[in-house]
Amino acid sequence: QVQLVESGGGSVQAGGSLRLSCAVSGNTPNMPCMAWFRQAPGKERETVASLTRRDTPYYSASVEGRFTISRDGAKRELYLQMDSLKPEDTATYYCAALPRSSDYCGTFRSDRYMYWGQGTQVTVSS
Repeated sequence: QVQLVESGGGSVQAGGSLRLSCAVSGNTPNMPCMAWFRQAPGKERETVASLTRRDTPYYSASVEGRFTISRDGAKRELYLQMDSLKPEDTATYYCAALPRSSDYCGTFRSDRYMYWGQGTQVTVSS
């Protein structure tokens, strides 16, 4: 079993920055493949960014150029640096993981991820 705990959410004005963290713990010898998702009230869950097994990042068009996904294997943490935030970025952000051996590492398909954090709220005001 893998546990994920997000942190770093908060309120910020448009144009500001936040850095989200996701701590990984549990029965996993290697850092799993991971991604960030978000869900705003009344909207479907949206993929934000993912990392492949070789740490190649992929971003949704809505955050490309403003957000950066990264990980620290030694600390077993995943990060999402969010710059130039917009009000439309307001949502609950979730990290998700699947086994590193999976053929779906890096996928944007949320149904492939086995483990999810509880979420952290990000609010961007105009």
